[in-house]
Parts: sequence; C-alpha cells; structure tokens
Amino acid sequence: MSPLKQAAGRALRLAVAQYQCGEDREANLRAAAAGLAEARRRGAELALLPELAALPYFCMRQEARRFDLAEPVPGPTTERLGREAARLGIVVVTTVFERRQGGLYHNTAVALDRDGTLAGRYRKMHIPEEAGYHEKYYFSPGDDGFRPIETSLGRLGVLICWDQWFPEAARLMALAGAELLLYPSAIGWDPSESEAERRRQTDAWLTVQRGHAIANGLPVATGNRTGLQREQTNGGGTRFWGAGFIAGAQGEILAQAPADGAAVITAEIDLGRSEKLRREWPFLRDRRIDAYGDLLRRGR
Repeated sequence: MSPLKQAAGRALRLAVAQYQCGEDREANLRAAAAGLAEARRRGAELALLPELAALPYFCMRQEARRFDLAEPVPGPTTERLGREAARLGIVVVTTVFERRQGGLYHNTAVALDRDGTLAGRYRKMHIPEEAGYHEKYYFSPGDDGFRPIETSLGRLGVLICWDQWFPEAARLMALAGAELLLYPSAIGWDPSESEAERRRQTDAWLTVQRGHAIANGLPVATGNRTGLQREQTNGGGTRFWGAGFIAGAQGEILAQAPADGAAVITAEIDLGRSEKLRREWPFLRDRRIDAYGDLLRRGR
C-alpha cells in the first residue's frame, strides 16, 4: 500500500518555491537551494521548483547553441539538487533539459527522494510552439506515457507546464494511481499585453488546473518562475507571472505566491480527503468509457 494511503488522516506539508531564473546557472541553483531550505524550515516534506529550474527560459528563440545546456539524467543538476534533498530530508521535484542522446532532447521532470536518489522521471508529452515558446525546436515529446513517480511519500503525478491545459493528462495520471498532481511551469505574459488580457490568461490558467483537482479528486500544486526575461535579440521577452499555488482536492486555493518576486508557499494536504470525495462525487465510477472512443480522433 502507498505510504500516502497508509497515512490517511495525516497532513502532508507541501511547498512551492518560485524565483527568477537567469543566464547564470549557479545563481539559479543557489536560488533553488535557498527555496528548499526555507521550505524545510517551514516543515515541508515535499517541495516543487519551477520548470527548468537551473536554466533561463531559452526557448524564446531557435538557437542551436542552446543545446549545449542539455545534460543527461541523472547528471549534474540531479546530483546537485539530490544533495540538497538528502541534506534537508525533503522530496524535490523540478525539470531538466535532458540530453537523451546526440540529437534527441527532452524537457524531463525529475523527483529526487529524501535520501537524494533519483526516484523517477517524466518526459513532457505536450510540446508547445508559438511566439516566444519555440519548444518543438528543442524538445522531443515524451514516449513513456503518463505514469506516476513512486517516492517515499507516495505516487506523484508529475506533469509539465503545457501539459496543464490537457484534462486527458491529469485523468490518465489519476487512473494510474497518482495521489497528487504537480506541475513545474514556466509561463508568462508578453510585456505588451494589456492588463485585462493578463487577467484573462492567469484566470484561465488557475481555473483549468483547479478543474483537474475537482474532476479527479486530487490535490494540485503548480510552481512557476517570476520576473522579466528579455529576449536578447529584439528586446522583447516574457514576464513570468509567478502565482504558484497549492489547491486542495475540491479545487480550493490553500496557498498562492505573488505575481512578482521570489516566494516560498506551503500548505498542508489532507491525505484522507481524496478517498472520501471520490465516494461522495464518484466521477471515476460514472465515466462512460464505452462511449469515449472518439477521443482518439484528432477531430470530427
């Protein structure tokens, strides 16, 4: 039986650490370590860092030189953060620019257990491609499916950023036994967008993920980076909107970080609520799996 289910009725303290990531990898890792230390000081057993936590968001442009940032998994970043995890006795989740082999790269989530070992990985399945987010140039889609990562705290349903817009991903993680959903992210606004458009985008982002919590009866946490990252060629860029949050299994916001500035938020997750909620709101029971075949079609 999973440790989370064995511990039903006990609270798990979860933390989300957000900070600004720049070109200096070492500075980014120091910021990550500071966030983890603060999370542990507040009693967290599990901490979520932003997507690509040791790197700038290099996907704003297509530049072949950026492939030099990639590394194997396990590799330098997992080893560095694994040491922090072991020193603090905390589970750490983030993503790494993985060099799988020459010419094959992934955006790969990793979970580092409380002893510093690599508990598992998930390769990002949904890859965006739009102005300022040229991820298809850098990342191959994951090919390992939607499988939770087994840790000493239980089964973590780790997905990555663009995955958060797809209810199918959250549902498949839930059906595979995930006990909470975690989304390391790097998402923001074009600085030229209006204040009204910014509100619409962040509201949609919060709403869809809270919906995943409700539809699956699972807690959800999202970690984002913050601050303005300039695009070095044309002076544009992205203002990452921060706002990392922790939501309970009915979508209720338990804690949320500000839009600007580094922050560590924590909340206690009631580990017994998912089973209780699924009995009262039996969405999994009432699914019409016999009628969903058309989900495998691209369109009508």
